Amino acid sequence: MEFLNNISIEHYLTLSGVIFSIGAIGVLTRRNAIIVFMCVELMLNAVNLTLVTFSAYLGDSNGQVFVFFIMAVAAAEAAVGLAIVLALFRNMKTINIDEVNLLKW
Repeated sequence: MEFLNNISIEHYLTLSGVIFSIGAIGVLTRRNAIIVFMCVELMLNAVNLTLVTFSAYLGDSNGQVFVFFIMAVAAAEAAVGLAIVLALFRNMKTINIDEVNLLKW
């Protein structure tokens, strides 16, 4: 495992930035609600990676505590989001965000 010592903080932050960018691009360009939720989860995971990286770099455990809160929020977001998508599909027969306008119900 000596190759892990060659990985610097810049590598982790670059990976986190790439993952966050992929998630942000997915949220802005995709119209499928499930894909949008997956991209939001990807963005949350990128933030978790950044927090753990700085926590390990600074030798402080506060970042890891925040990761647990973010994971709880992500789990709740996934449960509520999928319930909303399921309700929209039952009523509107589509999960395309462009075709769903809640004001017309």
